Amino acid sequence: MKTSGPNPVITLEELPACLVVKFHGIQVAASSHVLVLKEANYPPVYYVPREDIDEKYFARTDHTSYCPYKGDASYFSLQVPGAEGANAVWTYENPKVSVKDIQNYVAFYPDQVKFEMIEAEA
Repeated sequence: MKTSGPNPVITLEELPACLVVKFHGIQVAASSHVLVLKEANYPPVYYVPREDIDEKYFARTDHTSYCPYKGDASYFSLQVPGAEGANAVWTYENPKVSVKDIQNYVAFYPDQVKFEMIEAEA
């Protein structure tokens, strides 16, 4: 018998490392304050504070999407010399209360960027 609950279980935890995000070899973000969002059976998603992105590589687009658990998402394309990743980045500017901690953070499609982890020194 299948049952479905009202919400998938969404957890947020701090990444115990510094995350560097590169697009075509160019660093577009780096932060030691990354949140890892885990939802149902989806792969973990890294949310980087907006203050830790290099805004010159980000261009807001008109693209939007809606998640019943997180709210309305807005998108950015990544632009570096010779390359563009259309709608490669998203953000929830007014997320639902249950995930309010991701407000002022952005997330990246992992097939568009390269993530590098720098472990915290003990």
